[in-house]
Amino acid sequence: MPDKINCIIVDDEPVAREILEDHLKKLDQIRVLASCKNALEAFKVVNTETVDLVFLDINMPDISGLAFAKSMNNNLNIIFTTAYREYAVEGFDLKAVDYLLKPISFERLLQSVNKYINEHKTRSENKNSGQEEQSSFCFVRADRKMIKIIFNDIRYVESIGDYLKIHLKGGMITTRETMQNMAGILPANDFLRIHRSYLVAFSSIRSFTNEYIEVEDRDLPISRGYRNGVLNGLNK
Repeated sequence: MPDKINCIIVDDEPVAREILEDHLKKLDQIRVLASCKNALEAFKVVNTETVDLVFLDINMPDISGLAFAKSMNNNLNIIFTTAYREYAVEGFDLKAVDYLLKPISFERLLQSVNKYINEHKTRSENKNSGQEEQSSFCFVRADRKMIKIIFNDIRYVESIGDYLKIHLKGGMITTRETMQNMAGILPANDFLRIHRSYLVAFSSIRSFTNEYIEVEDRDLPISRGYRNGVLNGLNK
């Protein structure tokens, strides 16, 4: 993605703002335009700058995050940040990109940024350019840096404990991530979950039976819980 994502942080808690800003500084694709302590400061930034994404606390004095979000136009994408789970439904009713519960880990924040890139930023760029292409990559944290993963390079993803091994053309990357999160990032039309520990690219499947899928030089098991969905997907 050639342009940086312009974002602002809106939270009345200084420590919460500092944590988010420290996390976001690790992401080269993000530019933090402002760190605001209330909605009034955020209004000024939104009205004078081009803002793509807002990390927005909900429980704030005077003007709540929900009230702020309702007053904004639909082009402003919001990731809610809050300590209160009960606001989640109303947050998603406002078509928020994501809903993060404090304390927010870097890994969970990264998932939200990837979700924004895949579902919002790329869609907007393609609409402006007249193209219908989907996002073709994401970023994962490995070897103390953010590494770009091209979806077409992925052969299969393997879960081992708290880590994922992403098997690529000619290599492999290990990252601390959950299979559920990765499955939500990858395009569903191109990848198939066959087991709680395996996610396979359709393009890399050489053969299959009711029990396993052959990928490169490995036979990956199809678990009983996924079998019907796997076989239906493969027999379309």
